[in-house]
Amino acid sequence: MSIQDPIVLQGTKKGFMVGYLEALSLVERLHRLLLDVIKDEFERVGVLEINAVQALLLFNIGDNEVTAGELKTRGYYQGINVSYNLKKLVDMGYMHHQRCEIDRRSVRVRLTEKGRHIRSVVSDLFGRHAIGLESKGVLGPEGIEEITHSLKRMERYWTDQIRYIY
Repeated sequence: MSIQDPIVLQGTKKGFMVGYLEALSLVERLHRLLLDVIKDEFERVGVLEINAVQALLLFNIGDNEVTAGELKTRGYYQGINVSYNLKKLVDMGYMHHQRCEIDRRSVRVRLTEKGRHIRSVVSDLFGRHAIGLESKGVLGPEGIEEITHSLKRMERYWTDQIRYIY
């Protein structure tokens, strides 16, 4: 899809459409860049057996105990291969899994000590980023609030499109 695509521009103001497509591209690039930043941090500290997607999953789970299904509904994981990553994390000793007493088909997962260490590495990285963004004047509290508010509104709009379009 190109910004100049006449089909994409039908029925919209060209300037707004260009800005919207630029924002979409930026969100995608930022996500990939975040994964690269995490990967670089892990290389720096000598953690090589886990990838950035798995590290974000551990970070997002934190101290919670959840089922695989809850990972997506709670927003802890956005990928499509959650079962693969959970299995890998369990096999490598980053997560503990246990069958649910009530529903034997359901498995609950939580971080092991090794998983909590990875979460701490990511948390420290994000903490340094937050301090750097503010101290270097890149973003302040108001800027973060504005970005977050706008992205949440887009998220709600897209969610409504999925739920109500058909």
